[in-house]
Amino acid sequence: MKLGIVPEIAAKARTAIGRLPRRSRVLWAVLRRDLRTAELPQILACVVLGAVVGLIVDLLHRLVMLLHSIDFGIPLGNFLSSGAGVDHSRIVIVPVLGGLVLGVLVRAMRKRRSAEIVDPIEANALYGGRMSFRDSVRIVVTTLLSNASGASLGMEAGYTQLGAAMYSRVGQYFRLRRADLRLFVTAGASAAIAAAFNAPLAGAFYGYELILSGYAPRALAPVGLAALAGAVTERALTDMPALFNVTGPLVMRPESYWIFPLMGILAGGVGVVAMKAVTWTELSLRRSRLPAWLRPAAGGLALAAIASAYPQVLGGGHGAIQLQFDIEMAILPLSALLLAKLLASAVSIGSGFRGGLFSSSLLLGCLFGALFAQLAIAIAPELAPERQTFLLVGMAAVGAAIVGGPLTMVFLILEGTGDFAVTVGVLAAVIAASTIVRQFFGYSFATWRFHQRGLGIRSAHDVGWIADLTVDRLMRADPVVVDEGMSLKALREKFPPGSAKRLFAVDGTGRYAGLIDIAEMHDPELDATLDFLLASDLASRRDLFLPAGQNVRTALVRFEETRTEVLPVLSSQEERRILGYLTEAYALRHYSEELERMHSAQLGEEDLFSLGRVRSP
Repeated sequence: MKLGIVPEIAAKARTAIGRLPRRSRVLWAVLRRDLRTAELPQILACVVLGAVVGLIVDLLHRLVMLLHSIDFGIPLGNFLSSGAGVDHSRIVIVPVLGGLVLGVLVRAMRKRRSAEIVDPIEANALYGGRMSFRDSVRIVVTTLLSNASGASLGMEAGYTQLGAAMYSRVGQYFRLRRADLRLFVTAGASAAIAAAFNAPLAGAFYGYELILSGYAPRALAPVGLAALAGAVTERALTDMPALFNVTGPLVMRPESYWIFPLMGILAGGVGVVAMKAVTWTELSLRRSRLPAWLRPAAGGLALAAIASAYPQVLGGGHGAIQLQFDIEMAILPLSALLLAKLLASAVSIGSGFRGGLFSSSLLLGCLFGALFAQLAIAIAPELAPERQTFLLVGMAAVGAAIVGGPLTMVFLILEGTGDFAVTVGVLAAVIAASTIVRQFFGYSFATWRFHQRGLGIRSAHDVGWIADLTVDRLMRADPVVVDEGMSLKALREKFPPGSAKRLFAVDGTGRYAGLIDIAEMHDPELDATLDFLLASDLASRRDLFLPAGQNVRTALVRFEETRTEVLPVLSSQEERRILGYLTEAYALRHYSEELERMHSAQLGEEDLFSLGRVRSP
């Protein structure tokens, strides 16, 4: 090689290296554009993020098991709720001390941010999928601390919060459209549940039913594949056991199908009592005038008292569920344990411990199923071989009543057993439980909590866009404004017929003083009053207007109440500065178009009978 070629090669290499940052920026810009506009890159992103969520769920699960081993002295790998090897002296200390630390920590956090943290359902219902990743990390930290303290709650709330927030953060970075961002949040929560329970179908339908509040073909790939990626990653990283391990074959007689709807009805009642018990606990602690930061410690004291007699109430309940499949308890001990778990869960969440009732509701359902089975066997001994089936049915029915995801629970049992006949029985009970709760209570646990906060959210249906569609966005910003002191003669000279439809009068300080109709202003009967009649005499409807921040649905109600076709838009009731005006016809048309657009976005601009999305050339 000639020596002169070496500098030339080096120069070319430096030039290529110098171009790399610019090329990287171009490629990144292309990626951002494609992810925002194309469906396939979004699906791939959901798969990759699903694997990441599965990894994080596995790490958090291992950390919780380690903390339980340290805090309660149980062998590493054992579930706390199994009650095996728990140091009873620590049962008295850890929940109280953990509650005290949690209360101080939450108080310090609220000094920096006093607003409520948005969860995935609320984000999709009100904020178009926008969540704060930093706030969600705080939720995970407090949930982790609560679970390490033995709170009778699961980690699933922390998992779904973090998973959904991660997807939301990525979606916001790439500036996804509102409908796509809602799908991302759904996929994140689905991946977390799928990884937590090693159940991709249950995870996917958790997203469809609770986080998206509906199923559309457009949501199939991103949500389903995210759940699959989360579950597969969890399976690759650990040999985590299933939620329950059924010993022996499941027995299912056709005659028993008639019993399961009755179980579902009773399970609905158990679910309603459990949800209301949380509210009763919160109200009791508020009335006690105990400082908010001390309430978790008080809850920890009550929890310690319950757990001293029934250690199985500690934690989410995975170990206690398996215990019910392994042993048979008598009716009285089962009744006491069911009541203890219900009280422990209510005390935990009502006093301020962080967590969810997903896994706790499954344990409540398992105990309810076991109790129902013992009573049924006492009446009809031939039902004894079906005991484990009753446990599964009770678990799903109470879970559906509290969590609010009937198909989620059905698929959770199907994935855990692989038994279709049992799943059909589960479906019958779940339908009955969900119907009872919906008809006589009207809320799942998540939406019941929103109701307690004053938020009228019954599901994750996107109603937030209505708040964003305000009259100041729809109004015409070119109102014809006149001084109320102008004479009728001057008005007619300046505004001949056909020049405008209406005038908006203001006083000397610029405050709105009423509306003037051009046709009425040119009424021949007013010819005799040209010299002394003023604009203020012609102005009407002084108190009929729309505030700038009012949403379009409320504005349409205002139009109907006032029976008028046009209303001015004012800066505020106090300032009364006119910004523009809005007609009822335009508001109604735009509202209808927005409804149709949102509907199309949720369906992915296609339906089950279409040939697919029509793309522009």
